[in-house]
Amino acid sequence: MPPARKRPRAYDPARTRTAVLAQFGNVRAAVRTLTPEQLALPTRLGDWTVRELVAHVGMALTAVDRLLGEPEPARQDGRLLDWPFAIAADADAIAATARRLAAEHPDLDAHLAEVERRFTDRLDAHPGTRLLPTSAGALPLADYVVTRTVELVVHTDDLNAAVPGLDIPCDRQALAAATRLLADALAVKAPGGSTEVRVPPYAVVQCVEGPRHTRGTPPNVVETDPLTWVRLASGRLAWKDAVAGAKVSASGERADLGGLLPLLG
Repeated sequence: MPPARKRPRAYDPARTRTAVLAQFGNVRAAVRTLTPEQLALPTRLGDWTVRELVAHVGMALTAVDRLLGEPEPARQDGRLLDWPFAIAADADAIAATARRLAAEHPDLDAHLAEVERRFTDRLDAHPGTRLLPTSAGALPLADYVVTRTVELVVHTDDLNAAVPGLDIPCDRQALAAATRLLADALAVKAPGGSTEVRVPPYAVVQCVEGPRHTRGTPPNVVETDPLTWVRLASGRLAWKDAVAGAKVSASGERADLGGLLPLLG
């Protein structure tokens, strides 16, 4: 008999909103300290500069404003866990918009302040059940806000990698939500129960087809820390490099996740 399907993980909308705003606030505080020379630095995102990356961070929240401006879909036809695999379709448009916004807003702090104000106003004006026409299908607003934690945590790490000593902190709840969403997405991509992926203290999922363990220590175990997991899932860190650098422990013949990563489409 196949195992029963797990109920999708629930996220508290109030806590998610607080986490998104906390992480956005961490980025805003860091952006105020950046010099023109630092804003012109390259990033690991192709030919984007730090200035363009900061503008893109603002887009994590303006996406909510933009989607709420579209007609509401008649019914939900997407799932939260579809989102990581669907975002690649928007890549070209996203890059062009980030460059345009970076050019149009020389005062990035003022721009981010306005972005934050509009985001909070929009959330105050709409219920979490309001459907949005996202690249992953029609999703409730509350679910889409969860995806903003992934965007913010990933790009916070991008900024830290680009600017030596910047050290923007990750809000604990934002990192937790991002970690859990990406761990659950792995279980969707590789359903099964032969491998246990542990990302303490936030997530444990079982995945990969094969013999299913029922008690005791599973035969295939992968364990890593939350930020390393986010880097692996987003393609910022290669599996082989993480293993070689002892950022990941992997035991068992089905513990090699290299062929399943990254997750973000």
